Amino acid sequence: MNTFHVIGLMSGTSLDGVDLAYCSFTLDKGNWIYKILNTTTVEYNSDWIIQLSALNQASAPNFVAADHAYGSYLGQLVRNFVQKDNLRPDFVSSHGHTIFHQPGQHISWQLGHGAYIAAAANLPVVCDFRTLDIALGGQGAPLVPIGDKLLFHDYDFCLNLGGIANISFEQQSRRIAYDISACNMLLNALANELQLSYDQNGEIARSGNFNETLFQELNAPEYFSANFPKSLGKEWVDAHSLKTLQASPLSIPDKLHTACHHIAFQISESLKTVGKANKNLKMLVTGGGAFNTFLVELIRQYAGESMEVAVPEPELVSFKEALIFAFLGVLRWRNEINCLSSVTGASKDNVGGAIFLA
Repeated sequence: MNTFHVIGLMSGTSLDGVDLAYCSFTLDKGNWIYKILNTTTVEYNSDWIIQLSALNQASAPNFVAADHAYGSYLGQLVRNFVQKDNLRPDFVSSHGHTIFHQPGQHISWQLGHGAYIAAAANLPVVCDFRTLDIALGGQGAPLVPIGDKLLFHDYDFCLNLGGIANISFEQQSRRIAYDISACNMLLNALANELQLSYDQNGEIARSGNFNETLFQELNAPEYFSANFPKSLGKEWVDAHSLKTLQASPLSIPDKLHTACHHIAFQISESLKTVGKANKNLKMLVTGGGAFNTFLVELIRQYAGESMEVAVPEPELVSFKEALIFAFLGVLRWRNEINCLSSVTGASKDNVGGAIFLA
């Protein structure tokens, strides 16, 4: 089979909901061609938000029960999606929802057991993409770069502005990728203090003022100067960036404004570190943060005139990660490499993912 129809599932650290993307992938003369055929986002209700937020403190029996219940929930979302639009997927490819990501301790757990997804959706499921890489000494992250390499090779850089901002690019014929800084995890947490889900278009941030002291404090952690491979988890963000913001006496608009500068600055520092000589560079920007026009303006400002910052159509902005996790499932189904050691630090490239047949 040269064409696959797959539903990709993605739940990000921002806890805004589950993205479902029904996609096709065709291998044509050695090149992969994708189409996003249908999409939807299902927002979490308050019960799921509370439960997912607190699971890192749960007892072992409660954790396992939640893993199964969340898998059933994802499977039912898939079933509803398929029935509503009469879709015909070959299988489901699920990232799950990250509860733990502590690469220094070789721990990463994505909630949503594949067996329960398969049972509820009545479809085969590919999931658990990170564990093999961690067993091989890698960080199990980031996983998206193989998709960037094979589906978005027309861009010099692929920047994702999700809960965490991460970047991928080619360097000396090797794919490099890493987490840059917290992004929407910070901005949404601040907006939540105003009883808002997020800062629409970054307008509240735009209305604030820049604070040099807070800016320097946000940029202070050693992580930012550490060499890649490296990745961030919620635990690190809570203990550093969010803690710094919460300790600041500034107004929420000023915190948002300064946090946007921090994110854009760290992105520009990453671009400088790469040191590409070519002055005509192009960067694809996706993820929820790409809708924050103030943040994107700052990224353009910090990146400079030599960098074209390209924000694509809204569907790709919102569903690129779900698309790529669908693609990771295709590679796993074909028993082809879907996790790059140049990105994760593992001892070798690997074919990550468990398969559950319905």
